[in-house]
Amino acid sequence: SLENRVKETLHKAFWDSLEEQLSASPPDYTLAIQLLQEIKEGLLSLLLPWHHQLRSQIEEALDVELIRQEVEHGALDISALTMYVLGMMARLCAPVRDEEVQGLQSLTDPARLLREIFRVLGLMKMDMLNFTIQSIRTHLQDHTIQYERKKFQELLDKLPNSLDHTREWLLKAAAEVSTSSPQPSPHPAGGGTSLGADSSGTRVPSLTSVLNQGYMNLLCWEPGQKEYPETLFMDQARLQEVQAQVKQLTIVAAVLLVTGGMCGSTLFGSPGFVARLKQVTKVLLEGLSSTRYEAALEDISDHVLREVNRTLAQLGYPAFTTDKCSSLKGQIKRITDKGNAVRHVIEQRIHSFLSLFISPDGQNLQKDFPKGLDPIQEELLEVGHRFGSVIHHNRQ
Repeated sequence: SLENRVKETLHKAFWDSLEEQLSASPPDYTLAIQLLQEIKEGLLSLLLPWHHQLRSQIEEALDVELIRQEVEHGALDISALTMYVLGMMARLCAPVRDEEVQGLQSLTDPARLLREIFRVLGLMKMDMLNFTIQSIRTHLQDHTIQYERKKFQELLDKLPNSLDHTREWLLKAAAEVSTSSPQPSPHPAGGGTSLGADSSGTRVPSLTSVLNQGYMNLLCWEPGQKEYPETLFMDQARLQEVQAQVKQLTIVAAVLLVTGGMCGSTLFGSPGFVARLKQVTKVLLEGLSSTRYEAALEDISDHVLREVNRTLAQLGYPAFTTDKCSSLKGQIKRITDKGNAVRHVIEQRIHSFLSLFISPDGQNLQKDFPKGLDPIQEELLEVGHRFGSVIHHNRQ
């Protein structure tokens, strides 16, 4: 993006200027002092409230006014200051950063050393932030729910008619539940049903079934065609990421199902065969929007066919005939066609499985995998838990 290019240009200009200043004779420490001030602030941000002694040590060792006086009198030892910073970073960093911090000690060029100190210090600050968030996650979630409720109520008080898209979303879900559910018997024999009846005998979907149907419809949301429900604006980015993962997994599972049908159980059961096909399919779909899957399937079909013939040769079987190769490639490339039966079946099974995660107690249910989804079991469980987590938060 233009913003990133401008940012990179400015950063490069800063570091180039720092290198020029430090290599001058005598050295110019203007930018170096500015950088040491930021490094000092970064180190202080890593301290916990009770680290009084460390705070005093850092304040004393990196006293910017004293450093300026040393520069004026030609007595600044930049190497000693950077060594002190590295020692303090080694004391404060998480174990995962030990190797990176130790690697900085081998750098002799002061400009490059300061640049790398600044970079690693940024990673350490992110480590501390993640640790803090993880420590208070439950507390944050409780307050986030209260905060969102309060802010949303303030919005509704100012704009009472600001739920048009939510109303449209729920009406569509209610119509789908009414259409798909059987007519309830006049005297239901206990147990819950997705439909009830009002005083006039009109079928009325239950609130839970309508909301669940609405949540599931988010997995099929067409971007650009209509606005997201207002009650889901805060969760839109996370839900769209889940939607993209579901579409990718649908294509991966469909490719494996088509290939398995053509290859037979002997080849498909060969050690590592399914894992290799899944990996290459995922790699070629990575980062693509669903509108570009059709073009990607051309490359996927070529890779799948090469893997099939390579494995056949290893097992001592003849390669696929020309007709069989054409048939396999054609079936794979047609997966994205509108109304493709294989993709439709896989999609239905994945959505049905994910619907288990959005019931109020869905996170604790035992999940039974539908037929044909075993190869993507690990990825589907991860997506299911993410989907269920976002929906559970939104429901609250």
